[in-house]
This record gives sequence, C-alpha cells and structure tokens, in this order.
Amino acid sequence: MADYKHSVSLEVSKCKGCTTCLKRCPTEAIRIRDGHAVINSDRCIDCGECIKMCAYRAKKAVHDSLDCIGKYKYTVALPAPSLYGQFDHMDNIGYIIRGLHDLGFDDVFEVACAAELVSAYTRLYIKRSDIKKPVISSACPTISRMISMNYPFLIEHVLPILPPVDIAAYLAREKVKASHPELTDEEIGIVFISPCPAKVSYVKNDFAGDRNYITDVVSVRDVYFALLDVMKEREDEPLENTESGMIGIGWATTGGESTAIFNERYLAADGIENCIRVLDQIDNEDITSLDFVELNACDGGCVGGAMTVANPYIAQARLQTLKRYLPVSPNRPASEWIPDQYFNERGIEYNPATLLSEDRKVARQMMQEIEAIKESLPQIDCGSCGAPTCMAFAEDIVRGEANVDDCTVIMKMLFHQYLDEHKERSVLDKIASDPILNLKKENAE
Repeated sequence: MADYKHSVSLEVSKCKGCTTCLKRCPTEAIRIRDGHAVINSDRCIDCGECIKMCAYRAKKAVHDSLDCIGKYKYTVALPAPSLYGQFDHMDNIGYIIRGLHDLGFDDVFEVACAAELVSAYTRLYIKRSDIKKPVISSACPTISRMISMNYPFLIEHVLPILPPVDIAAYLAREKVKASHPELTDEEIGIVFISPCPAKVSYVKNDFAGDRNYITDVVSVRDVYFALLDVMKEREDEPLENTESGMIGIGWATTGGESTAIFNERYLAADGIENCIRVLDQIDNEDITSLDFVELNACDGGCVGGAMTVANPYIAQARLQTLKRYLPVSPNRPASEWIPDQYFNERGIEYNPATLLSEDRKVARQMMQEIEAIKESLPQIDCGSCGAPTCMAFAEDIVRGEANVDDCTVIMKMLFHQYLDEHKERSVLDKIASDPILNLKKENAE
C-alpha cells in the first residue's frame, strides 16, 4: 500500500490547521500536526471530501493536463456523462462533442455508451444463482477501496464487471486500431475526462490490470472552462449526434445505474456517510432482501465529484432536460453472454489500513491500551489534539504518534488545578509574612 498513487494532495503553505477536513474525512485519514493537516496515505480513499470542504483550497486533485492531447498522433476523448450536466442552457449534447473536437481531440467515445452495455451485462449477472447478493456496484472507486479496507466479507458481493470507463477505453482503442492500423499503441491517446479524484487514482493504480487502456486522466473542471472558449454555435455546420441514450446519461446521477437493471429489488444511496451506513448494514446482514446496491460517494452521484463545476443538483436537473428526447438505450450487447474481456481480472483484495499489528496477541494488547486511554480522555471529540475523535487520539498515542499532553482539555484542567493550588499557597504565605495580619490573629486568639 506504500506505493499507492493518490490523487488527493495537500499544499502545506495554504493550510491554516483548522479542523474542518479533520472532521469530515470518512476514514479518519487526516491529522493536524505542527499547525497543518497531514494525510495518512494508507487510510485515504481519495473521496475528495477534504477538497470540497477546505475553505483555504489547501487540498487539490492531482490529474493530467489538457496538454496531453499533443502527446499522441491520435487522441480519443472519453467524456464522463457528468460533463454534460455542467453547462447551462444546453439542449443538445452535440455541442459538447463538437467542442471536444475543437479542443484537438481526433475522436470522442462517450462513456455513457459503455455504461449502457454494463447495465445490460449487470442484468444478466444478477440472474445467476451462484453469486452473493446483494450485488454491489463497482462503478465508484471510493466505495470499492472502502470495501477493500474495512469490509472483507463484502468483497465477494462487488460486481466483477469492469466499470464503464474501462470498457469505453477498450472499445475506443479497438475502433482506432481498426480505422488506423498504421498506428501503434503508444501513438494512441485515450483520455478520460473525470469528475472525481477517486477515478484518477483508479486509473493510475491500474485497478483494471492489463485491461487498463486509459493513457491520461483530465478533470471535468479543466475541460469545462476550455470548452467555454471554443464551443460556439455555428449555424452553418451540423452538430454531431450523441450515441448514448437515457440510460447511459442517467449513470451520472444517483439511481441511474440501479434503474437501468429493470429490477425493483435495489437500493441507491449517495454521500459517503450514507454509503458507510449502508455497507455496515449489509455487513451485519441487516439488509438481505435486495438484489443490487448502487453506492455513490459523492452527493448526487458523479455530478457531485470534487473535479466538477456545477452544483450537483442543478447538474442533475440539466441532465433530465438533455435526456428528454433521447432514446432509452441505443447501445446493446450483441449476445446474451458477458465477454471475458469485460470482467475485472484483478478484483478487490483485502488491505486493512487500520491493522494494529500482524501479531494477534500484540494487537489485542494494543486495543486494550487504546480503550483504557480513551476512558481517561474527555470523550468530547473536539479535535483540538489534532485527531478527529478521542478514540482516534488514543490509538495515535498507543502507536507512538501522539502524546497525552496534546489533549488541550486535559492540559487546561491541569493548568487550572495548578493555579488553584498555588493560589491557596500564596494566600497562606502572605498571611505568614505579614506582621499586621499575624498581630490581628494573635489578638483574636
């Protein structure tokens, strides 16, 4: 896990050491040390919550630049469907597709088209009798990483079919090689336009294995502002038609993937805290009557990603308008079986980030120490110690990453106790050294 390539980074010079990100991180990956935030790479899931919440813009997403277009002889854009919801007064996706060509892309392959194929394959998969249910969508990399870290018994529930972006990349590359056989793999650029940092990390860490055909990942935000400059209405030129339908574009918002499986036994949730609550319930077998679960770490779905521009709910409303006159699903599989190349050959492995020790006896002893220290703490989870909760602070102490005197509440209590004790002593000393007070005391006696 040490060589994991994260897409969320911290710019220390901008960080003020406030506790906003500390409180909002769903995996308690952030601490405040020496006046600024520190991100634990083993715990970070690249959800982007800290990017959205930081008032000082000290957190940022690391991704490729749009200049990558010039690196290849032939470059294909893979726009996520969430890109379409960023533009106001947009009644035709053709403007966006044409704008991507104007930016310098040689071709555009819509991820929404591949999403419709994945929806069809998911319908086939959940009909199988040899699988664990509920089947959990693998489309959100944040959720997949969360499961790999904290929910080992749910790994078998994750849909093994590749996410739409990987299938889109595969189909785009095959299309280019068929039309331009003279090009080598190194001369073909497959550029994914991503709405969130988690998808950047997914690509950069090769979670699709040998089936990762994406060469670069740029942000929806950068593409949006670039398109504003080049996307002009040209009445004398015809627009390019979108090849995706209502189902594919619907994947950009919560519930879009679930409704596309044509099965009422589903659950769709968004927001990382809500998703964790659902995972806990599935893990505890409190939810057993469902066939499919769609979880999106971002509010509203992918339209709420940290690398987007528009308010997610406004973007969702815009997509509803764009979908209105589109066909349901123009992209359908050629057969009733799932091709082998569409399965994720790597799968998800259990990688616990909170493991105290490989030795169970040592881990048990450390846990007892943590519980004992926690009981001695104020248990108000104020965050002033630099940890999000008293429990996390107690764990930091046992791991040797913090000291008890980092707790400002305890130090304040000790300080007042010290003042009270010395105040009484100073009064007694003053009486003992004052002859007038001593004389009055003697006369009184």
